[in-house]
Amino acid sequence: MQRIGAAATVGEGEHRHDFLGASHDANARRTLWVVLLTAVMMVGEIVAGYLTGSMALLADGFHMATHAGALGLAAIAYRYARTHRHDPRFSFGTGKVGDLTGFASALILGIFALGIAVESTMRLIDPVAVDFSAAALVAVIGLIVNIVSALLLMGGHHHHHDHHHGHDDHAHGHHAHHGADNNLKSAYFHVLADALTSVLAIAALLAGRYLGLGWMDPMMGIVGALVIARWSWSLMRDTAEVLLDTTDATIAATLRSRIDTAAGVRLTDLHVWRVGPDACAAIVEVEGAMSAADLRARLADIRQLAHLTVAVR
Repeated sequence: MQRIGAAATVGEGEHRHDFLGASHDANARRTLWVVLLTAVMMVGEIVAGYLTGSMALLADGFHMATHAGALGLAAIAYRYARTHRHDPRFSFGTGKVGDLTGFASALILGIFALGIAVESTMRLIDPVAVDFSAAALVAVIGLIVNIVSALLLMGGHHHHHDHHHGHDDHAHGHHAHHGADNNLKSAYFHVLADALTSVLAIAALLAGRYLGLGWMDPMMGIVGALVIARWSWSLMRDTAEVLLDTTDATIAATLRSRIDTAAGVRLTDLHVWRVGPDACAAIVEVEGAMSAADLRARLADIRQLAHLTVAVR
């Protein structure tokens, strides 16, 4: 029995392990701008809180510090992935660094949601006086900052999905999200979580100020915690699938279809996994009257297939 193995970037004659994606640098810049914007807002709120004696401003300032830290982690991940993308220690490049950061951010979001839920429940049981004017000011300023941040990140988030759907006719089923930049997604979710808490806070404060419904403040906190927890779980699930090398069902189905239509060839082994935001690697083993070069040529136009190893016996 003879085995013929070949590993190469599809359509090229040499190895390449830079699987960061075309939007990597643009997304890194967007994330850095959001980090700076969040940090400025954080410092401003803490300073203003000390000067005015407003606990609401101080609390929101330190709350924003947790988001600034998570966003900073995303920015560092972009830089690390780019700096080490050709490091031979990483067998398949650094394309999954963003997924690792996204998983960590999902955990932070989950802890954040739990903290909000616990604090809100305690305030339902034992209500505290709320300074509606100061709290409303904090919520409005925070919402403005988060809207600007979301618009910055949304450009990369939507551009990536538009580009993906415009070039892939097979993006159907559960794994249609396989082209997502989970590092950008985690930053986006942190901003959305902050914006959501601001919107709910404004609604609750208006209800408390003008309708006397003081219980709305902690109740809205619980609602926000549930929504954020759902986002956290979604991000954790998506990033875990990548980190655990879950088979990309869409690409696997495409590979099977291409091989099954070849006369006299039978697929005996197939492994497909993500190596970057819009890149997959695959190991394909067949038996039959086909050379490794012919098999590679047959799979060459699958855009997301960035690294291919074939074996013919």
